[in-house]
Amino acid sequence: MMRVVFDLLRTNIEFAIGMFLLAIVVIVSALSFVSPYEPDLIYVVFPDMPPSAEHIMGTTSRGQDTFWRLTFAMRNTLLFGLSVAILSRILSLLIGLVSGYLGGAVDRVLMSINDTFVVIPLFPILVLFYFVMRDSMSWVGLAIIMACLGWAYDARLIRSVTMSLRTREFTQQSVFSGMTTRQIVSQEHLPYVMPIVFSTTMNNMNWSIGLEVTLSVLGFTNINTPTIGTMIYWANQHTALVAGVWWWILFPVLMVVILFIGLFLLAVSMNEYIDPRSRLSRMKGAA
Repeated sequence: MMRVVFDLLRTNIEFAIGMFLLAIVVIVSALSFVSPYEPDLIYVVFPDMPPSAEHIMGTTSRGQDTFWRLTFAMRNTLLFGLSVAILSRILSLLIGLVSGYLGGAVDRVLMSINDTFVVIPLFPILVLFYFVMRDSMSWVGLAIIMACLGWAYDARLIRSVTMSLRTREFTQQSVFSGMTTRQIVSQEHLPYVMPIVFSTTMNNMNWSIGLEVTLSVLGFTNINTPTIGTMIYWANQHTALVAGVWWWILFPVLMVVILFIGLFLLAVSMNEYIDPRSRLSRMKGAA
């Protein structure tokens, strides 16, 4: 996998820009570990102060330093998207590989379940979960629910690749050599779908973070957990734009846009890498 990353950094400018933007987000998130303020404290600084040398992103109407609050929000938002992506990748890999390799009745049953999740309207379901679990809905609970709802599209993609791999000669040789189904799927087929997994991980993170921000802005999550969405929620509650506290909304929106663009560029560049013709043309141009 590291060789793939090196090739993309050397031959694909979109991938390099995406990695740079993602590095900015990671660095900002990491700064939360050296924050002089606790994330749940309010009125620790003078409220509504504009950006200055002392507070580079100003302060909020709740008496919080916007920059340090943003580091906690960015860390939680990034971890949320990563958690949803990892959990949903596990489900999509398991179902896609097994369904594509075994075929037959197993494939029909798994794809019937898969198609059911594809047609589920996600946003209304998430809002319903919030109202049912209002008192117990947490950051972790929302991540698990979204992961269980966000694997279906990618499982079908992995299944199609696995069905192609099943007919290759090396798969037949693996069967004749006595390898079990688990060994064939994990050792022979899994490496071929890893670039697809990486690409869909980036897309899934964008999808899950976008939904989390939307739900948080509307107040359908735990508003006391610092995320990009809850920062914007509290800014709206205090009518930040009307009061002239523009920095309270500008910087969170700017950071999440940087994150979206970075993840999008990584996904696009990986999709180009998966396509052999695009990869060869870029490598010839870089040579």
